[in-house]
Amino acid sequence: MENMAILREWFERVDSEKTGNITTTQLKTALAVGNLEFSLSVVEQMIRMYDFDRNGTMSFEEFVALNKFLTKVQHAFSDLERGCGFLVPDDVYKALVKVGFSLDSPAFYTVCESFDQKKNGRFRLDDFISLCIFVQSARNLFNSFDTSKQGRVTLDINQFIYCTANCRI
Repeated sequence: MENMAILREWFERVDSEKTGNITTTQLKTALAVGNLEFSLSVVEQMIRMYDFDRNGTMSFEEFVALNKFLTKVQHAFSDLERGCGFLVPDDVYKALVKVGFSLDSPAFYTVCESFDQKKNGRFRLDDFISLCIFVQSARNLFNSFDTSKQGRVTLDINQFIYCTANCRI
């Protein structure tokens, strides 16, 4: 429970307006203090992933859920980075499995190409977190259409348009 007190203290510091919620900009700034640099769109994805009440901000409870996910991702990264500060694609795959994601080779390599910011085959922690945020968001979106939990979905054109227009992952 000591960790919860630390999280609460951190959250309250970030919630400068004392609203009980933090905005995308506040979360981005707070993450940057911890040397995690993300684009505003990635931080928006983080909030969307855990914005359970869909108000566009993050409450403390939602923040705790995000923190749990980020901690799991950071541990998977740390377990495999061997002190060099980055992962190569083979280790990215192993780390994804540790986080709970299983992708086939074409999907994995496509995602890697998209999130290898410097195109050098080296994934820093923030690159890996961004990749995991994308995969988790994609999984959440997929699961919303996979109501029978079969691992397959069929979308009509209206669902596809809804998905691409409103469910920006």
